[in-house]
Formats: sequence, structure tokens, C-alpha cells
Amino acid sequence: MLIQTKAIVLHTLKYNDTSLIAHCYTEALGKQSFLLKGILSARKGGIRKAYFLPLTQLEIQFQHKNKGGLNFLKEVKILHPYQELYTNIKKNAIVLFLSEIIHKSLNEEETNPLLFEFIENALLWLDSNEDIANFHLLFLLKLSQFLGFYPYLDHEEAHYFSLESGCFTAFKPTGKHLKGNSVDLLQELLGMNFAEIKTPKINQHSRRELLEAMVNYFELHLLGFSKPKSLSILHDVFD
Repeated sequence: MLIQTKAIVLHTLKYNDTSLIAHCYTEALGKQSFLLKGILSARKGGIRKAYFLPLTQLEIQFQHKNKGGLNFLKEVKILHPYQELYTNIKKNAIVLFLSEIIHKSLNEEETNPLLFEFIENALLWLDSNEDIANFHLLFLLKLSQFLGFYPYLDHEEAHYFSLESGCFTAFKPTGKHLKGNSVDLLQELLGMNFAEIKTPKINQHSRRELLEAMVNYFELHLLGFSKPKSLSILHDVFD
């Protein structure tokens, strides 16, 4: 079946000396893998390696294999050329981190057009705005809603947040949890949109603590999820 769809690049892996395997999240068929034969060789024309930087937004055409396995791309073009995501050091650190998060979070061929639209629009917002220090925190929170474990309030006066149950509560929970300022900041982010993320004044220590907790939250709720290697880079850039 010939498929034409939007796609977002999540991860690439070198395959022999001249080729890559690219994992992409597509609007039409969810997560798909592609073998890019000869893309690393010094040839002119054709599909370029530069099209497959993390979180590049593409329009692609390919012959879909219904039984799984690697697909082969027929046509590729960049859908939304970014202005700053790869040249701004802070934005690039966020891109590397989020590409790992999304790649580790999504199952193969799990189609969700609303999730695709969220990721697509969030990246365009990140590319065109400057107040981005809290962007990745809000992105993770919103992503958890699509994945089925968005935090919820169990009590109006919540002093704790259980990472295991995903619940804000007035009573100290067993297991891993947040307390104090981190709980207040997480509550403040609930229901917020990206245009409002400059409002919470979060210092470096609190941002780092809350980000570590959010990654831990994903680990507890997603089977096979592991801490992104790019997390340390993100900490270094924002510290």
C-alpha cells in the first residue's frame, strides 16, 4: 500500500557504512521504521541525511509493509523548515531530549492524530519563541495526558504528589513522591498552555528537580522506558 503522510523524525541508527535506519512518528500509521540505503555516501541528489535530524517535520511517501519490518521511502520533503531549533544551543538541547522521550514512549504503529498534531504544533512554537526555559516541563506533562497517566487532584489542599499513582494528595504517600515547592510548581503547570510558560518563575535547582521527577514518572508508568541519555546535556545547558 502506497502511503503519503506527515512524519516527525525520532531517531536514526547507522546501518553499515553507507546507510541509516530512521524511526519516525507518522500521522497516518504511527511509529514506522525506514531503511535509508546509501544516504551516507557522497552522492548528489536523492534523499539527504540532513532531512533526518531529530524532530525534523517531513512529508513522506512510502510503500507500507503490512507485516512490519523496514519500509523504503520513495519521496521525502521537509514540511516545516525550522529557523532556530538546530542553531540555538538551548533549543537544540530540548530537541535532543524530547526526541528520546517520544521515541521511548510511543509503541510501534499506534496511530493518534491528536498526539501527532500536538507534537507538530509544540515544535513550531518552540522554534518561534524565546521564553523556553520551562518548555520541556510542560511538554512532558501534556504528553502524559496522551499516554494515559496525566496527574490528577485527589484533594483540594494537596501537599504531596505520588509518582506511582499520579495523584496529588494532602496525605504523605508511600513510595516515590514530590513535596513542597515541586508540588506547587507542578500544580501551576496543570492546564497551562505554552504561551503561559514564562509565568512560573522556576529557578535552576527547582527546574532540575522537577524534570528529574517527571522522567522518573515516565519510567514508572511506561513499560521499557529508560532515562534519556540526553538528560545530562539538558541539565548542563540550562544550569
